[in-house]
Amino acid sequence: MKQLILIVLMAFSVSVFASSNGKLEIGDKAVLTDVKMTDVSGKSISLNDVKKENGVLVVFSCNTCPFVGKWEERYSEIKAWADKNKVGMVVVNSNHQKRDGEESLEAMKKHAADKNYNFFYAVDHDSRLANAFGGQTTPHAFLFDSKMTLVYKGAIDDSYESADKVKYSYVKDAISSISSGKEVAITETKPVGCGIKRKISQEL
Repeated sequence: MKQLILIVLMAFSVSVFASSNGKLEIGDKAVLTDVKMTDVSGKSISLNDVKKENGVLVVFSCNTCPFVGKWEERYSEIKAWADKNKVGMVVVNSNHQKRDGEESLEAMKKHAADKNYNFFYAVDHDSRLANAFGGQTTPHAFLFDSKMTLVYKGAIDDSYESADKVKYSYVKDAISSISSGKEVAITETKPVGCGIKRKISQEL
């Protein structure tokens, strides 16, 4: 019961609008693709580094959101699906306001190890990517095709509660479409999660 109440309260903290710095719409080109981010491995990576032949998947996430806790068991499966379809994948943490605590790089390293992450998990310094993309929640997925055009944004699938309840695998279906040269059927869904604790424009 306490967990349910916590999830409901966190849902109310979801951002209902993007930062005034920017918001990518379907059909827009990716931005900040050469900006380096620090991965939990210690490497500096950019979207251009991560991108593969058919595109790149960017997922805004974090260590502490209960919605991430429900969904992240599926991250590795999505990574395998992306690899199979020649799409790169990076999970980014934009929670600037918690960077000195539970969302620090050291905390991210521990979280990645505890959860057996097998993909890039990088710090979005000063929430630059979240602000430029219009990332709203953790999680919030953005899929770009081979030309770095945004073809899908929104939720990972239609059930954060359980993989067994999923009827529509939005991200996986979109990845399948771009890898086979087809148009993405569902291009946008409402993201569900905790609001990103971003560095707001006034701080920039």
